[in-house]
Amino acid sequence: MRSKGTKTIADNRKARHEYFVLETYEAGIELVGTEVKSIRNGGVNLKDSWCSVDKGELFIRGMHISPYEKGNIFNRDPMRVRRLLMHKREINKLYGTVKQDGLSLIPLSIYFKDSKVKIQLGLCKGKKLYDKRADSAKRDAKREIDRNLKIRNQ
Repeated sequence: MRSKGTKTIADNRKARHEYFVLETYEAGIELVGTEVKSIRNGGVNLKDSWCSVDKGELFIRGMHISPYEKGNIFNRDPMRVRRLLMHKREINKLYGTVKQDGLSLIPLSIYFKDSKVKIQLGLCKGKKLYDKRADSAKRDAKREIDRNLKIRNQ
């Protein structure tokens, strides 16, 4: 019996640090059997990956899927360009938004949804250095407040 629900395999935490995420989308991904097995083992890295639209199709570039150790000749190039699966209307809408507003399509996470591999894409705007500092200051302040509340409640 196949498992139901979602199971996150990898998150792109660097993307949330480097970009403001304006909208999120879900896309399927075209994979080979050994790549799916490697993803099940957690051998995927989204750190420096991005998406691009080419001739009406959506592709993910820079995503590293480690070769499956028992895959021998069936393994593919770990850094190969993979096609993402979305409706043509959605791809055209994303392409227009990216070209017009200067935004980026960044993969935020990869997960299993009812035994199918899905990718969460973010329509992102780049952060400036002062934005990153402000986020860091907010995070530190929240951590300090939580620490003080915990001490006070004991």
